[in-house]
Amino acid sequence: MTRYGFAIGVAALGMAGLTGCATKNWVHTQTTPLAEQTSQLEDKTAANGRQIREVDSRAQTGIQQAQSSADAANQNAQNAGKAANDAETAANDAVNRADTLDSVVKGLDNYRQVGDVTVTFGFDKAVLTKDDQTQLDTFATRLAQTQSYILEVTGGTDSTGPAQYNYDLSQRRADAVVQYLASKYAIPAHRFYLIGIGKDQAVAPNDTREGRQKNRRVQVQVLTNKGSQQPAAPAATTGTGR
Repeated sequence: MTRYGFAIGVAALGMAGLTGCATKNWVHTQTTPLAEQTSQLEDKTAANGRQIREVDSRAQTGIQQAQSSADAANQNAQNAGKAANDAETAANDAVNRADTLDSVVKGLDNYRQVGDVTVTFGFDKAVLTKDDQTQLDTFATRLAQTQSYILEVTGGTDSTGPAQYNYDLSQRRADAVVQYLASKYAIPAHRFYLIGIGKDQAVAPNDTREGRQKNRRVQVQVLTNKGSQQPAAPAATTGTGR
């Protein structure tokens, strides 16, 4: 009887061992795919992370390059603007300024007028219009044929406003004409004699709209030495005003 009980116990232990092995195999079978899927997910996550970092790096590089290009373009624009301002300042400094031409030109009696052009301005304006520029272009094209000349540039205003303000405004209008001719046609600054007269020398009555319009003007006269032989001189032209 004792031997029989012992045999049953051994058999039971054997069955338990077999059952445990089977359970382990089943668990292994079930968990292995999960582990593989987890590993694959981790690999994909890592790959996505690398791609995101690469895209971010390329984006940052592109942004830096774009910023560098923008900075360079801005610096070039600033340099160009400074050069233009320096040239304008130098031209303005070199232009002869006076109240009258005979006070700065020696032997003025030896000069004669051979051409002129007049452009007009809007009220309280010192900006050239397209029509003004066209007239100055025509004038300057013919001026290229003239020798030994000086340019008397006279700015004027109507009678509206304080006298000092009008003097300054007439100077700004004359400056606008000088800068346009000097920059576009490379006329040397020393040829210009700039005179601002304000409202002192009206060419028309200031009590009418048309008269005030005519007085808001800049006149450029070409004067040459009488001793020099000149080709056809620039014809006189006059702006219509606005």
